[in-house]
Amino acid sequence: MEDAYLTIERESRAEIKVKGSRFIGETFCVGGVETALEKLEQVRKREYSATHHCYAYLVGLEEEAAFKYSDDGEPSGTAGHPIYDVITGTGVTNVLCVVTRYFGGTKLGTGGLVRAYGEAAREALAASGTRRHYIKARYRFVIGFSLYDRWQNAVRKLGAETAASEFSDVVTMEIEIRTSRAQQLLELFTEITAGKGEVEEISSE
Repeated sequence: MEDAYLTIERESRAEIKVKGSRFIGETFCVGGVETALEKLEQVRKREYSATHHCYAYLVGLEEEAAFKYSDDGEPSGTAGHPIYDVITGTGVTNVLCVVTRYFGGTKLGTGGLVRAYGEAAREALAASGTRRHYIKARYRFVIGFSLYDRWQNAVRKLGAETAASEFSDVVTMEIEIRTSRAQQLLELFTEITAGKGEVEEISSE
């Protein structure tokens, strides 16, 4: 099961000028389509006097991925699709890229527009960098004190993280782990506790 994907390391902004027109590329981390649209609206309000706000977003993984791109009034295929191509070319997801244009008085032609929008998007994404994000599941485990050390060792070996612990007559722990290793963690818990421990899934991405 694939439980990792690339996304941008940081949000960024880059500007280029082509024959008097300003092209401002911006990237945003977005966890869903709604967030992407909210970020887009914020750019539109901030850069309210701009001529165009062209964009592309990609959210999710593989078959469940959602994407959209827009030329926002520029000739068809000259802005949104080039931005989208830059995003897919970097291999990242959960990202919105907006390229805002302030018209400088000189028409660039379709080829010039494709190059300008693509370059602004490339510079913004290059400045954003990339990072690997792991999809995780979170569980609550209840275990006896006598098994605590053995359980802690198992948790560490699988690279899981203890998010919270509570000690009373038993130990209650909230643990996050990559989804690809979750089943192994659950099986170890059953083995260590001889099936007598309590476990509950709290959340998963």
